[in-house]
Amino acid sequence: MSKKAIHTDSAPAAIGPYSQAVRHGDTVYLSGQIPLHPETMEMVDGDVRDQVHRVIQNLSAVAEAAGGSLDHIVRLTVYLTDLANFGSVNEIMAEYFSEPYPARAAIGVSQLPRGAEVEIDAVLGL
Repeated sequence: MSKKAIHTDSAPAAIGPYSQAVRHGDTVYLSGQIPLHPETMEMVDGDVRDQVHRVIQNLSAVAEAAGGSLDHIVRLTVYLTDLANFGSVNEIMAEYFSEPYPARAAIGVSQLPRGAEVEIDAVLGL
């Protein structure tokens, strides 16, 4: 079974030697998204809530480019520079996801690229 890179201009371009996502069979692995505007590659203005919204919008764009949607996400990993923001992540996720919710892990980290406060990666099942 071969793998296929997924790319869309509706999400930030990769800022290193990786793909926005890779499809292998009926599974798509989405690289971590940080809160960059796809058009400008600049960080969003605002607080962590604004960052979470942008990250999920970026994930949605990549999922759509792979032939799926947020509804196809089976697993998320959330990286936060401050775990006190976990409640905000839960509130915002409830705006984008419905039951059955994806499996998820949340990890506290000391830093993320470009000073982001949140990064999320995902796995889609198509």
